Amino acid sequence: MEGVEAAAREGAAVARDLRALGYEGFPEAASRGPSCPDFRALCARLAAELATLGALERRRAEGAEVLRAGGGPDAQEEFVRQLAGLLRELNCPDRAFGGEDCETALREPGAGLRLLRFLCSELQAARLLCLRPQQDANPAESSGEGAAEGDGPVHELVLSLQALGLPRPTRGTPASQLLRELHAKISELLPSLPPESMQPLLSQLLDAPRWEALETLSQRLTEQYRCRRCLLLRRLDLTTSAFHWSERAEAQGEAMKAVLTPIREVLTPDSTVSIAHVLAARADLSRLVPATSMAARRGTCCAINKVLMGAVPDRGGRPNELEAPMPTWQSRREDAGGRRAGRQNWGRRKKRK
Repeated sequence: MEGVEAAAREGAAVARDLRALGYEGFPEAASRGPSCPDFRALCARLAAELATLGALERRRAEGAEVLRAGGGPDAQEEFVRQLAGLLRELNCPDRAFGGEDCETALREPGAGLRLLRFLCSELQAARLLCLRPQQDANPAESSGEGAAEGDGPVHELVLSLQALGLPRPTRGTPASQLLRELHAKISELLPSLPPESMQPLLSQLLDAPRWEALETLSQRLTEQYRCRRCLLLRRLDLTTSAFHWSERAEAQGEAMKAVLTPIREVLTPDSTVSIAHVLAARADLSRLVPATSMAARRGTCCAINKVLMGAVPDRGGRPNELEAPMPTWQSRREDAGGRRAGRQNWGRRKKRK
């Protein structure tokens, strides 16, 4: 009985998320899994919008269809195969979906709803990330009455309210009341999430000495980041200034500055990572993908990687591989006058008679 009630609550939560995303008419058959055409069609629509918003860089670069929801005898098998690759690319925290036996995991009770809940959460995050540059570009339009939402904390608070579906607070609302409403809404939504999906990356409790150590470590990393970033920005400035030395730059100098100056002004040596990001990080953030892996190279490879350099001269620079030059000995040779080469007559003078 408890399992039936949990499944009903999960289905209601998924239906609420789909309505918030604009996907009306949530079919009951969508909870049956990949064997249902409605389920495959719904997953395909969610994945297609994720690819459009840039959450799937590799699929968008290739221009390929993310999920095929067509009919036919092999439609379910092809859908499950593509779905496993999609979940691996999204770093799904549910390891059962990202494994080799994804089809068996989807046949479990409630697996289809968990999958839809994960896709909905990824789509909500992708929409917020696309919304942030627009609000940063137009701070006047995004600001409310009496609140400068262009500021960092206020801006993040507005995005949190939008993500939770809460109304915009009225002017003069106390901060304590707003935080209580946020806490109540988050506590209401947490039970409907998949298990172990919101595990924090920092699981150990911090006392006063550990807080001080964490603050010291954060300051040192920030200083190192600033030093290295200043070096990289200095190299960038020198490289861009070298472009103006050519003869063609005399005619294109102003156009080059018009393109490079807005990009350069945005680059600052300061870091935007703080201790708050460490506390808010989830456990799935520690699942790092090597930059040289096959999955990562599919999104970073380009035509220039296939160009091979020809033979280049050896510039040396390896003193440990060189040996000291030894003098070569040659036998003495006689010149045309019958004298041996290398023989010198020192101090001989012709006497006068």
